[in-house]
Amino acid sequence: MKKAKPIVWGIAIITLGVIFGGNAIGLFNFNVFFDGWWTLFIIVPSVVSLITEKERLTSLAFLSAGVILLLAAQDVFTYDVAWKAILAVALILFGVSILIKTLFQGKNDKEVAKKVKEAENNKNMDAQMAVFSGSERVYNNETFSGSNIMAIFGGAELDLRKANFEKDTVIKAFALFGGIDIKVPNDIEIKTKSAFFFGGVSDERKDPSKGKNTIYIDAAGSFGGISINDGEKHKK
Repeated sequence: MKKAKPIVWGIAIITLGVIFGGNAIGLFNFNVFFDGWWTLFIIVPSVVSLITEKERLTSLAFLSAGVILLLAAQDVFTYDVAWKAILAVALILFGVSILIKTLFQGKNDKEVAKKVKEAENNKNMDAQMAVFSGSERVYNNETFSGSNIMAIFGGAELDLRKANFEKDTVIKAFALFGGIDIKVPNDIEIKTKSAFFFGGVSDERKDPSKGKNTIYIDAAGSFGGISINDGEKHKK
């Protein structure tokens, strides 16, 4: 799927180039700047994400919003109706996501939930918060015993690449209009439980392998995201 995204974007850009070129030399007359043309900046990325990303409900929500706004721009109905329709679609999709995660809860989710409950009395867990700001915590030959991370309109970074792992640990992560970046070694197994509305968790490690220790990540939030990586994406 990582290769699919640039391919889809490439096709979209080529199509746009053909339209502009065809208009310029008179092959056809396609008006790119039709009423509501600006909604394409919502619709096209949403279609690309719907094809290439795993969190399809979020992409579907943005696609629905773009189509509804396009119809309003075309005077199919008023913008007042459009905003109400967008809110209705968002609520429906949010409800659907809750039902899917509840009814089709996987073994992974149950295992993470169990580990998180066991860690509730762990007084050695670090606390990290980024509210309208940034926060960074780097472990350098220190023992990692778990972390509780919150990012609200901000960004938090947790670097565990040089941490010592004596046993399985838990990370509770919440992102609201913010992002959390967790760097881990490739020999640490990651198991996640995600409850996001407009957002999600992505494991971007190049070559993860099962190790003797596991990090259980309980992730939640809205309009935010959590990235799990080995730090390689930050290197040129």
